[in-house]
Amino acid sequence: MSGIEDSDESTHGIKRLASSGSKAKEHVKQLQRLQEKDPEFYQYLKEHDKELLEFDAEEIDDEADTDVEVDADTHVAVQEDKQTEKAITAAMVDYWCKAIKDYKSLHALKSLLRAFRTACHHGDDSEDGSTPKLNIISSSVFNKIMVFVLNEMDFILRGLLNAPNTGGKKETIKNLMATNLWNKYGMLMKSYLSSALHILTQMTDEQMISFTLKRVKASAVFLAAFPALLRKYMKVALHSWGRGRGALPVVSFLFMRDLCVRLGSDCLDVCLKGVYKAYVLNCKLSKSISRSKLQHIQFLGNCVAELYGINPLAAYQHIFMYIRQLAVVLRGALTEKGTKAVKEKNQQESTKKQVQKAYQKVYDWQFIFCLEVWTGVICAFNLEADFRPLAYPLTQIIYGVASLVPTARYFPLRMRCIRMLNRIAEATGTFIPVSSLLLDMLEMKELNGHPTGGVGKAIDLLYVKQVDKTTLKTHLFQEACLYSLVEELAEHLSQWSYSVAFFELSFIPLVRLRSFCKSTKVDRLRREIKELVRQVEASCEFTNSRRTKIEFLPNDPASALFLKAEKESGDSPLSKFVSYLRQRSKQRNDSLVESSVLVGAESSVFRKKLPELDEEDEQDPEEGAAVFSASWLPEKKKKVIKEKTSKKRAFERDGDGDGDGDGDGDDADEDVVEDLVLSSEEDDDNDFDEGKDGDEMNQHSVKQDKKLTASSSDRKERKKKSATDFKKQSKPRKKKAKKAVKT
Repeated sequence: MSGIEDSDESTHGIKRLASSGSKAKEHVKQLQRLQEKDPEFYQYLKEHDKELLEFDAEEIDDEADTDVEVDADTHVAVQEDKQTEKAITAAMVDYWCKAIKDYKSLHALKSLLRAFRTACHHGDDSEDGSTPKLNIISSSVFNKIMVFVLNEMDFILRGLLNAPNTGGKKETIKNLMATNLWNKYGMLMKSYLSSALHILTQMTDEQMISFTLKRVKASAVFLAAFPALLRKYMKVALHSWGRGRGALPVVSFLFMRDLCVRLGSDCLDVCLKGVYKAYVLNCKLSKSISRSKLQHIQFLGNCVAELYGINPLAAYQHIFMYIRQLAVVLRGALTEKGTKAVKEKNQQESTKKQVQKAYQKVYDWQFIFCLEVWTGVICAFNLEADFRPLAYPLTQIIYGVASLVPTARYFPLRMRCIRMLNRIAEATGTFIPVSSLLLDMLEMKELNGHPTGGVGKAIDLLYVKQVDKTTLKTHLFQEACLYSLVEELAEHLSQWSYSVAFFELSFIPLVRLRSFCKSTKVDRLRREIKELVRQVEASCEFTNSRRTKIEFLPNDPASALFLKAEKESGDSPLSKFVSYLRQRSKQRNDSLVESSVLVGAESSVFRKKLPELDEEDEQDPEEGAAVFSASWLPEKKKKVIKEKTSKKRAFERDGDGDGDGDGDGDDADEDVVEDLVLSSEEDDDNDFDEGKDGDEMNQHSVKQDKKLTASSSDRKERKKKSATDFKKQSKPRKKKAKKAVKT
């Protein structure tokens, strides 16, 4: 049998060498024709690639005759020589780039895309153990390939496909897929996008990931033709947006927004569900929060609001479901709180723990920031008819959260809820009875008497949700609560200071404020409240002096135009007082913080700057060279065990790695996004990583299995050593056991 196999190999070798000789003769004729048709390009080849021109077909024929009789060792040597010839050099890359740019060579384009794929898969071992056809020999070659392909490939492939130079819609790609050009060159675009996706899962440097995503964004519209790649790109972008720092979240957000705008329903639902999930996971915090983290969460919240505003009709179903989840959690806390009164005395301690656990689910940063993000969505798109019905249930939930535990320890959280209610009232033009929540705080002893805990530390109510008992009795905490109370109450009353019914609306707040001034024993608190009372009384006179001149009834539509010009110019005393309070609050916050952060620092005006961010997509030729200037190459990976290989194959069959066969990346039996908010604080953050791209999952599994794939000799030595140690430890135990039996 071995003799037959050797003869077969020799015959295959003869045929292969004979065909190489005939191909060499044809190649000589092609070069002669090229010299006649394009002498300039022939001269360029002569200068830069002499080996291509200076060969003799007869020498190849002679080699074919001699190589027929070569033995097995010589055959291996020839194979090794062929492998060394497959290394990609800088000269080859320069030759391909020049041929593509100057002569639009399709052969050079395919060669460069193969080199790009090799660069992106550098270090990956094939399943069958075969060596790659091309090889990257240095980081400089890798950098040169990456920079040129990422900068130029979109424009080159669009020219081949006869597509628009920039942009495009899903309908444009669908029409393009029916053409012959797509059948001819469409796989080149798929190769480019799939290779770029793979390198995105390999890179760890955030600048490299940002640059790659920014360049691939120009070709993102072509993902409409490749749904499997689209889902994987969306998962990579979601992960980079939720976990990245620096400029990476901004670049990832713009990538997702561009996909949602151009492709619509193909990726919108996945994106809306994924961004909310990533946002909630970022909000899993302790009792206090740092300034940089708060600004980053505000930035993420503004991104969520922008994405949900792309298609209000499709986003309504998602928002309604998530608001309903928050309502279920709040209802559970209120129900357990209500059952406390009917419990027997011997069960008071256990009931107390149950109630504490119930309201802690509500008084959690995740719950509060979820309320804030939906408040931001409704306020940003208050003119959308689809979002207006959501304002009422959201307001009811926020009001219930503010009233759940009416103690002074949770003043900071209550003030957050009141700010949200004021924002919704101003955006929708709806009256919300916020004054009762604020005036109830004045009746608590912590704000009505002298503090007994000394001066204390300065506190910013924005960065805490509750305070301890020591801080509760300090002078600075009392002062911060009073300032915040006056600001929010003035904000609430100023919104209605131009209403015809402002005198009646402000009557009860004025009565309770005057009562506080009489009962309090702290002079500085009395002065602050008296100033607010004077401004409210001045606004009442401002409104009443103009109300006496009107002739319409309160239910007349003309009442909506009452003091409209004065409202736009902000002429009422309360409006001027509110602007003064805002300035004072800004100065007080600036005095508490000496430094700021870069990411999310201007998140409050993020939506206004979106057009400017889109205009910044112009290619900077020096940016790629600066990003890929380091001597970085993807790490080489060891072969993984059969179990991991089977998992990878299962992923390739399924397309998402969840094992349900639908290729959507979601779990087979449940929707992790729907149950996310309802989970307890003890749940791990591993849910977010379940939907990662299969290549990325394989990468992590390889890293984890590096420790398990040690050599067999090392494992044997460890086993022997552990066995001897075990024998040494087990012998005395046996002796002791025997002695015990004898006794």
